[in-house]
Amino acid sequence: MTEHGSAARAGGSAGNGRHADQASWWRSAVIYEIYLRSFADGDGDGSGDLAGVRSRLPYLRDLGVDALWFTPWYRSPLADGGYDVADYRSIDPTFGTLADAEALISEALDHGIRTIIDVVPNHVSADHEWFRAALAAGPGAPERDRFWFHPGRGDTGDAIPTHWVSNFAGPTWTRTTNPDGTPGEWYLHLFTPEQPDLNWNHPDVGAEHEDVLRFWFDRGVAGIRIDSAALLIKDAALPEVPASPAPGRHPHVDRDELHEVYRAWRAVADSYDPPRILVGEVWLPDPARFARYLRPDEMHTAFNFDFMARPWVAKELRESIDTTLEAHGLVGAPATWVLSNHDVTRPVTRYGREDSSFAFAAKRFGVPTDLRVGRRRARAAALLTAALPGSLYIYQGDELGLPEVEDLPRELLEDPMHFRSGGRDPGRDGCRVPLPWSGDRAPFGFTEADTAWLPQPSDWAQLTVERQAGDPGSMLCLYRTAVAVRRREGALHDGALRWLDSDGDVLAFSRGADFVCLVNLGPEPAALPEGSSVLLASDDLVDGRLPQDTAVWLRTARPHRSAQIRSVPMKE
Repeated sequence: MTEHGSAARAGGSAGNGRHADQASWWRSAVIYEIYLRSFADGDGDGSGDLAGVRSRLPYLRDLGVDALWFTPWYRSPLADGGYDVADYRSIDPTFGTLADAEALISEALDHGIRTIIDVVPNHVSADHEWFRAALAAGPGAPERDRFWFHPGRGDTGDAIPTHWVSNFAGPTWTRTTNPDGTPGEWYLHLFTPEQPDLNWNHPDVGAEHEDVLRFWFDRGVAGIRIDSAALLIKDAALPEVPASPAPGRHPHVDRDELHEVYRAWRAVADSYDPPRILVGEVWLPDPARFARYLRPDEMHTAFNFDFMARPWVAKELRESIDTTLEAHGLVGAPATWVLSNHDVTRPVTRYGREDSSFAFAAKRFGVPTDLRVGRRRARAAALLTAALPGSLYIYQGDELGLPEVEDLPRELLEDPMHFRSGGRDPGRDGCRVPLPWSGDRAPFGFTEADTAWLPQPSDWAQLTVERQAGDPGSMLCLYRTAVAVRRREGALHDGALRWLDSDGDVLAFSRGADFVCLVNLGPEPAALPEGSSVLLASDDLVDGRLPQDTAVWLRTARPHRSAQIRSVPMKE
């Protein structure tokens, strides 16, 4: 591969004039998430791969996205969908080779699309060479200092060192077996036992990750997404979690020392020309603590999960938008907007439920949903998020209006969240079902094999890319048009958001001098501002008014401050 300097140029050459300031492309970018195993299969084995993505780059170009974010593609036992990384410098054979990844990065750039990859710094796979060496070395060996090995409590060491609860439910400690067959030390894993946590107090850990960043930045990657970014640093004393931990002093979440890690990573990213970007997965309820990760010498952006988790209620969504923009404004960072990802129930299903909010703890089998309502709301939500200031993330398949697949055979489920919950949680496999590309029956052009690694519903024949591309009223055409309008409207890149007067069930705001977005979440239709013209609507207007669960983008002919957005009763 090329040396640091010329490869750095490749990482910043995308865009084809889409953004006036290419160094700041990320501030208003449209970024598409690819769950590699389920996007497209290029070698015919029923599982998605890099060859499949390369064959579908024209589709992504036509969708209009600025960058692709790939979930982990590294060598892995796939105990947790690739988030159990065994080797960052090689591609898992399921997906292809390192040469395939390098070709994909280059070919995507030829289409004006950058590449963002996942790094998982909290833990590695139990198959990682460091962890295998630590197990072989035994208690007290220096190889174990890169992890959290600890004697058990009690006279015989049978009691776990702490009662911390796993993000995947259940305990966070697993006991080892000594070479002589006797019970050994315990090791920490905030996720599954196949994902031992790294000890970020050890200098090897930081040095290794900075080298991993350089390895991929040198290959033209434009940025990294940092998985579980607030979990890395642990209190070495291993205390129990207090009822109300002081800010920055939780034993294993959002500790103040974390920021030094990301300042070091930012220095690595900034050493390239153009600079690479850091995107954090930061699940924190406190907006002020969240914003600390976005200071000018740390991450560039972080996922805004609060908005995604809110119910389809105007007051809730407006509160989330205000809180998000205020927190980001304090540190000069752009917000990110996302409706779902590879972990979250798809919006078409979620928005069709009586409780349309999202929480991992609330996921259960058999929750009723009205897909007709959900699809209408998901269309409106697509326009709402695309009109907000900042960057927009689209999870693969949301542009097709795919619902969550909730009737997968139990014997095919793989997600550890399902198994560690004792089967109560349906897990995340339902949002990871392979995409339907063409044809009237499964596997719908995803693979040349007879079946995909997870089965697709038969009614997805109506949702294929092929079918929707020819239907101007389809979800795919709505997304394509929205992204195109967003690109050409300068106000949607850097225009401030200003709320307009409206009824409580209507979200109404302007961007720039003459762009307005209205979203009607209430039962009564809403009148449009006088003198306005429609740029794009999520569904048909009724008698020139905006019906329930519909969004519209408008060009206005008069100053926004005089606009009055009100609901009006429908004519009998």
